[in-house]
Amino acid sequence: MPAFLANDILRLWRTFCVNYEARTERVPDKQKAKGKLKNYKLKHSRLLTCYSALLYVLAIYDRQGTVSPSDAVAMIALTPTERLEWILRQHDLSRAHAQVTDLLAQYEVFLETTNNEEDELVRRFMDKSMSQSYMKDAYKFGDIVFQVLTSIGGDNRFYRLLVV
Repeated sequence: MPAFLANDILRLWRTFCVNYEARTERVPDKQKAKGKLKNYKLKHSRLLTCYSALLYVLAIYDRQGTVSPSDAVAMIALTPTERLEWILRQHDLSRAHAQVTDLLAQYEVFLETTNNEEDELVRRFMDKSMSQSYMKDAYKFGDIVFQVLTSIGGDNRFYRLLVV
């Protein structure tokens, strides 16, 4: 079981989160909006960076009962979206394909949303209803990541290690 590798990936994710939380005290509305924008990005790009790696390794473990160093090197060579596309090519992981497809579609929406100048994005995040809508999408993205984890991991011990 690749417990140390998983622990390192999870530690990276938690470091991203802690570094964000350490900077959340802001007073002016523009600074608050910038913080919300960073949080929105954290809940997509950085989450996908970490959890696509865990999904890949979980899939290998589910198939082989172990993860070799060469499996980890192959995972590192892929971008986060390539890891998800790899899962889609694995016939034995068809139980997760619908959720992975949803995840990629949600990530595409995120990329389209953030494909603007920062000033424009900050302006959008200053609008409370728009900001709430974006954050709702961010939570949905996290929910889908969890669904994929559950689909792939099911009841194996490595999945348990990841979520407990």
